[in-house]
Amino acid sequence: MRAFQISALDGPDALELTERPEPGPSHFLSPGGGVVIDVRAAAVSFPDLLQSRGQYQMKPELPFVPGGEVAGTVVEATEGFSAGERVAAMTVLGGFAERAVAPPMLTFRLPDALDDAAGAALVLNYHTALFALQTRGQLAEGETVLVHGAAGGVGTAALQVAKALGARTIAVVSSDEKERVAREAGADEVVRSDGAWKDEATRLSDGGVDVVLDPVGGDRFTDSLRALREGGRLIVVGFTGGGIPEVRVNRLLLNNIAVVGAGWGAFAMGKPRFLREMGEDLERMIEAGDVRPVVGVRLPFEQAPEALRVLDRREALGKVVIER
Repeated sequence: MRAFQISALDGPDALELTERPEPGPSHFLSPGGGVVIDVRAAAVSFPDLLQSRGQYQMKPELPFVPGGEVAGTVVEATEGFSAGERVAAMTVLGGFAERAVAPPMLTFRLPDALDDAAGAALVLNYHTALFALQTRGQLAEGETVLVHGAAGGVGTAALQVAKALGARTIAVVSSDEKERVAREAGADEVVRSDGAWKDEATRLSDGGVDVVLDPVGGDRFTDSLRALREGGRLIVVGFTGGGIPEVRVNRLLLNNIAVVGAGWGAFAMGKPRFLREMGEDLERMIEAGDVRPVVGVRLPFEQAPEALRVLDRREALGKVVIER
């Protein structure tokens, strides 16, 4: 089979198209084996970019095939799935290939309402958004959520999930095009990251938002704390802005607010029942029409290096996906 592998940690240009043996269900070294998937679409995410430079916490032995999110049809499975079923899955590694293997607990049946590209964009971003907002942020119906990076993969997912949970949403974006994407994803209000977004968000929320979801980090962190009303929660889901901020805890004490970490992967691994319940929640949102993954860039499989470059140049709107 064809697959892109990384043999040197030189960034997106390090991806090279090679021939590799097709994997079987035992390729995934877990007690239950794995689900072999004929990959029709693979999503490209920030961890893939970091892995291409050896900057991610998981550092596979070289050479390795990157790619953690796929959609396609089941070829063979040791449990839970039948050949020919459409699925979306987290493979952890190996997704940039014609066939990949995923653990059963991270494999989900793909509703007919979504095509393969949307399916590839589903698991990581939408499980992260639902976990962050519902499990960690305890979002209640009628509350207001401010979303940073609102035109990206996690941001658009958070906007849709927040709306499905009955919240009002404020998107933070940097351009007219990103505003268009955020509004299509369900933003009720939009503010600009290069302006007085904190003051505008505070005004729009009548004194402060209930929840901030932040996949960006960097220098906007302190203003995110200031944008919260009493009892508000700032949910940290990543640092795509590059800087890992620090918090002066007196702000939390004086304003009765909280900073909450939301590491979906660290929490969910080893909890198959929890993952299944989240999958069922998202399936209901899909059936209701509330969740439709935003695929901003579709490239042919052969252009996987360019897909990583799109992320590197911060040009992504929604999810970047390679298709066969």
